[in-house]
Amino acid sequence: MNRLTISQITASLAVLFLATGSALLTGATVWAIALPVLAGLAILLITSQGPAPKPSTPSPAEESADIVVHPDFADLLEGIADPLMLIERGRIIRANRAAQRLLGAHIEGEDARIAIRHPAAAERLASLAPMAEPVMLELVGLGTRDQRWQMRIAPVGSDGSIRRLVHLADHSGAHAAEKMRVDFVANASHELRTPLAGILGFIETLADPDLGRDNETRQRFLKIMDGEARRMQRLIDDLISLSRIEAEKYRVPDSPVDLSGLVAEVVGVFRTSHGDRGREVEMEIDPALPSVAGDRAQLSQLLHNLIGNSVKYGKAGTPIRVSLTEGPSGMTRLCVADEGEGIGPDHLPRLTERFYRVDSGRSRAIGGTGLGLAIVKHIVERHRGRLDIASILGKGTSITVLLPPMAPEEKVATSKH
Repeated sequence: MNRLTISQITASLAVLFLATGSALLTGATVWAIALPVLAGLAILLITSQGPAPKPSTPSPAEESADIVVHPDFADLLEGIADPLMLIERGRIIRANRAAQRLLGAHIEGEDARIAIRHPAAAERLASLAPMAEPVMLELVGLGTRDQRWQMRIAPVGSDGSIRRLVHLADHSGAHAAEKMRVDFVANASHELRTPLAGILGFIETLADPDLGRDNETRQRFLKIMDGEARRMQRLIDDLISLSRIEAEKYRVPDSPVDLSGLVAEVVGVFRTSHGDRGREVEMEIDPALPSVAGDRAQLSQLLHNLIGNSVKYGKAGTPIRVSLTEGPSGMTRLCVADEGEGIGPDHLPRLTERFYRVDSGRSRAIGGTGLGLAIVKHIVERHRGRLDIASILGKGTSITVLLPPMAPEEKVATSKH
């Protein structure tokens, strides 16, 4: 039975007294109305003393005040792509799949210092002292030797729970890009400083009144200065070319290029412009090859760089073989092979780095800038192709490029234009 409020009781008594007064005025006897009045008062007395209201039932959210037992907590952790862990009193109580892939599927329940074996993080992970604000740490070697991580440790909940949320962000790519930028600036400065210092030195010598009158010395110095200036010009041209290719790497070329005709054209240029060594360039082309989607100017530059390397570093009197055949999955395979001294296996992974040279002295002596294969690599990447370099010491080097065929929809669009 529900309990009546004071206002409800007051209203009921007023109605009862009015009814009693009306009955007396109409001539009813006291005994005729006494029993109903007493019954009404008894009912009011009983209802006014009903059971106290029960406390409201707490909602499921109020009962689940602990975030860890909340039904959506696991989904919240998995919504973060980076490794994420919840640590309580130095132990990992929850970890998302990214953290388990990085540190192992067994890390839940494990001591955080064992899961994240890093001296810079151990003290912070084991500390039970209250934290006023998040802490950032740089970790090197977590996962793989060269990986760099930024670890953020933030307090969760009240100080009494001693919980920490650990977030790991992979900064390896940003660090590698910054290192590449620093190395590039240092290498470019060095490559330009060397010939520039030589030119300035020769100018000072020629400016001397006594030495400047010696015609033989003057002509020799001018020839060296001309070579150094042209070397700087080649270097700057290659740097500009590489910058343009990198700027366009996300725009896939879609123009049809007859690679067979382009190879024949470039080989013809070498045969007529490089004397006896140029006439040693051999060519083998499959006549049934389809066109490729590409940038004709960049593919021509790729061919000039590859064949030019073989002309420079291959042994005189040995052939340079340029072949164009059908590759796997309908791709076109371009291969340039020479019979030279070859390249050691330790150098192969670094050949496409900017300014990397197997033999710096020899490369500079024959006019190399150290950017040729870096340009080739970026052209292949822009064309969504593959580059492979194979070499055997004492036998020679073979460089293979695989280029994808032109997509059917690109052929249709080209034919309409």
